[in-house]
Amino acid sequence: MLLGQNHQDLRSRGRVTQTNRDTQGVRKSPSTLTLTFAKTNTTNTSHEGAVWCVAWAHPKYGTILASSSYDGHVYIWREGSASTSTTASNWTRIVDFALHTASVNLLSWSPHDVGCLLACASSDGFVSVLDFKDTSTWDHVLIPAHPGVGCNAVSWGPSILPGQLERATPPSPVNGAAAQGVRRFASGGSDCLVKIWEWSGSSAGGPQQGAGQYANVATLSGHTDWVRDVAWSPSVLGKTYVASASQDRSVRVWTNAGSAGDEAAWKCTVLNFECVVWRVSWSLSGNVLAVSGGDNKISLWKERVRDGGWECVKTIEE
Repeated sequence: MLLGQNHQDLRSRGRVTQTNRDTQGVRKSPSTLTLTFAKTNTTNTSHEGAVWCVAWAHPKYGTILASSSYDGHVYIWREGSASTSTTASNWTRIVDFALHTASVNLLSWSPHDVGCLLACASSDGFVSVLDFKDTSTWDHVLIPAHPGVGCNAVSWGPSILPGQLERATPPSPVNGAAAQGVRRFASGGSDCLVKIWEWSGSSAGGPQQGAGQYANVATLSGHTDWVRDVAWSPSVLGKTYVASASQDRSVRVWTNAGSAGDEAAWKCTVLNFECVVWRVSWSLSGNVLAVSGGDNKISLWKERVRDGGWECVKTIEE
């Protein structure tokens, strides 16, 4: 285990200081965020702490960028139109979400067909989901995903259930999900757990009005140290894939051929590494998994057809 006693103490409090974050392998960031857009040469200085994540929303909703920081804030930026063909377009901060009480570590936008939803994972143990109606109307819900220890990662699942495209008749909505798609995501925390969440109830009126809630439908255990990242595969053929990266020097690939809410149906394949694993990411087709770790290497993994095992097909080094 790479964590010293100071980090163990931090784990029990669910918070990470700026200095300790630097020692955990995260590249140091300046004390303020400077967003520089190459297209416009527009610069916006905002965050008062290190910036951990930036994420683009689906272009269906315009040119929208979200940023999260150690300062506990989530900012949403929108690009405005240029007044003339020679004038640079302007970027405006349309939302300052400041309800988290600790660092906001990772952001994830939902599939566009379930709405303009942004999930935020924070060291205060909560996952917040921001639901944007337009530039002036938005709802939010706070979920105690990993209370007391901190949440490090969040990833939305596809809005289509596995195998749904192969069926002649679409299945009935799951847990009251709207007809346009299923809202579900995975979270990973410092409690060494991966949790699966699904929205239940009608979305009419927004989550703040009690129309529905996100329910923890499955808890996946097996990691022996902090879960640093989770990634839900975009594949909708056959079964569900969720990958988790951990400080315990392993990646776990969780698969489910049935309902995501059936905890007993989840199976796990462990990929072992010689260093801490920081991030996991799926290809657009969902059949290749990229893994990055503390050894400055990126490895690409694919599932073998003959036995369902996973093999490294390429390693990229600096």
